[in-house]
Amino acid sequence: MDDLAADLGMSKKTLYTHFSDKVALLEAVLLDKLHDIDTDLERIASRDVSIFPASLRDLCACLQRHLEEIQPSFLWDIQREEPDMFMLVQTRRLDMVHRYFGKVLEEGRKAGLIGKDIPANLIIEILLAAVEAILTPQKMKKMGLTPRTGFLAIIRVLLRGVMTEKGRERMSHYRERRTLYGNRRSLEG
Repeated sequence: MDDLAADLGMSKKTLYTHFSDKVALLEAVLLDKLHDIDTDLERIASRDVSIFPASLRDLCACLQRHLEEIQPSFLWDIQREEPDMFMLVQTRRLDMVHRYFGKVLEEGRKAGLIGKDIPANLIIEILLAAVEAILTPQKMKKMGLTPRTGFLAIIRVLLRGVMTEKGRERMSHYRERRTLYGNRRSLEG
């Protein structure tokens, strides 16, 4: 708390008027971050999701951006030192994946891009189980993953398995157009 107060240019006493202890400060920081993630995902999911690849890409990009800020050692410390805070993060993360990816996957299914042979709720549960099992500090360290790379790998593996041929073609076409457009923008700039 001494270092934080000094970095903020205030006394430790002033800091303690806002936060009773380190756990209260940690909780405020985590809740603020989770709120930011939730707000960004809600904004993306509330748009017209008829363009399935773009919606999915935007959800993944949003999570990537937020996950890049979280270091595995930070998660490890929280899990070890403040298990209740770690459970809060886990619970909220799982809830967000369920809500926002569920909505986009359902839209992809309606458009014929996600197979109807596997129930949507089962796809989400598989995604959640993979996230829960792999994106732990211990597993990430053992596998040399960051939260970002681990999550992207899970999404890629899962989506390849549930997409229809039409969905794979559309995703491939979408990636090609994005690459071509990105290369053209680089040449013009």
